[in-house]
Parts: sequence; structure tokens; C-alpha cells
Amino acid sequence: MDVAALLACTRCGLSSTRQRVVVGTGPERAGLMVVGEAPGRTEDEGGEPFTGRSGRLLTRLIEEEVGLLRDQYFITNVIKCRPPLNRPPRRDELLACRPWLEEQLRTQRPSVVLAVGATAAKALYGVTTSMREAHGRVATNGDAHGVVTYHPAAALRQGRIVEDVMRTDLALVKALLS
Repeated sequence: MDVAALLACTRCGLSSTRQRVVVGTGPERAGLMVVGEAPGRTEDEGGEPFTGRSGRLLTRLIEEEVGLLRDQYFITNVIKCRPPLNRPPRRDELLACRPWLEEQLRTQRPSVVLAVGATAAKALYGVTTSMREAHGRVATNGDAHGVVTYHPAAALRQGRIVEDVMRTDLALVKALLS
């Protein structure tokens, strides 16, 4: 992947409001690739995805349910720059960033791709139904198996019920990785 080109990207208006391009972190060719929506404030400041409260919850759940530490999987977002005020990404922003995500998928070649939240589920698997209907099902993305789960922010807002659903979805990820 041409990281230098990504860091200099100006394909959409987010390039003028971001602090940093948040590329993704993790080992090359990890078995698991986790894809979220977009960087938040903490991620925009630090340059690493899923480092805020939601990220800490997701990291803990993956460790507990899948048995992988954060440095054992690749984690990124559908778009690489923070939308102002953490608004959802617009269609033009998703389209502008799509080639970067596709390149990451080609480069990483994961065996399982976990879509975290509705935006990632739609971008990766074309999901248009509610998360209640979409989560916990196995999809395909090229040679990879895909699983959709809730964004950890939903668990932080709605509590244990959503966290328990995420745990069930992550058990499916573990089974697919085995």
C-alpha cells in the first residue's frame, strides 16, 4: 500500500478538516481485519483507529472472545479522516476513500473481516437492513469471510444487551478463524 499517497490524500473535503489520516494498525496479513466507520476525535489526534472509549471496549471484547491481542489483528476504518463533529460519512467521502479500503483488503488478505457498525456493514457487504437483522451472519468479501456486529459505541450507550450480542458475534469470528 502506498501509505505516503494516503497520508497526502485530498480526494474529498475531509482533507481540509482533519488533523491526521488514520491509516490503520496491525500486522501485515493478519487473519482478522476489523473495519469501523471513521476516526473520532481521539483517533484524529493520535493517528490510530479505535483508541477512544469505543476502541478500548472493542479491544477488550476481541481479546476475551476471540483470544487475540490488539497487535495480532489489523484494524482500520472505511474512511480514513474524521468527519467534522463525528457526523456520519457522506456518500462522496465514502466513494473517495473506497480505493484505500480496497487496497488494504488486497494487501492484508485477511481470512475474516469484521464490519463494526452499520456504515462498515454497508460499505463492505451492502447491508441495508437494521443491525438487529444484519449482525452475526457470515458474508463473503472476496476470499474472506465477513461478520457484521454492532459498533461498540452502541454498547456504551445501550449497555449489556448489545455487548452480549457483540460477544456472540465475536464467537462466530473465532470459529471462522479456527
